[in-house]
Amino acid sequence: MKKSLALICLPVALLAAALPAQADVAVANRAISEADVLAAQKGWCQALLDIGAANAQGGQAAAKALAEKVIDTAYGYQMGPVLFKPTLTIAPQTFRTTRAGALSYFVGGDPAFPKDEGFALKGWTRCEVANSALFIAGDSASSQGNVSFTGKDGKVTTVDKTWSYVKDDSGRLRIVVHHSSLPYAPR
Repeated sequence: MKKSLALICLPVALLAAALPAQADVAVANRAISEADVLAAQKGWCQALLDIGAANAQGGQAAAKALAEKVIDTAYGYQMGPVLFKPTLTIAPQTFRTTRAGALSYFVGGDPAFPKDEGFALKGWTRCEVANSALFIAGDSASSQGNVSFTGKDGKVTTVDKTWSYVKDDSGRLRIVVHHSSLPYAPR
């Protein structure tokens, strides 16, 4: 019996010695709060306005440089494809699952996306989010509602918007789903 117990205990002892001490384990909190989502939405709106302002002050090149930073900070393209369906796109380039596609949508100027005029370059003066609902489940969150954009002429354009978020390895909230469309208007 002692010999059998020794044969069982030896592998367990070797396994325990090979595991890192508990103090060496880094734990990332990936839980998402309502405040995280609201801050991300507010930041997205502000970034859109800032890209437009960069365009007005420094031209399309300045807007593109800022848009690249915004996309790299707010979206999860470094994690894989983002399920991005912008408001004003048409087939065959409706969906923008790549960083290049998103960048072109926001600032235009990419011959691979010839129909893009630059949504962020339209001179928006205000951007407001009105959520219908938030769904938060630990390390992911989704929001659905309306986003209203005010143009230089004071005209307001409202879109239906859905965003989904996850936290990356550094704890930064990233957009991984972005669907936007104009509300249905019966004929």
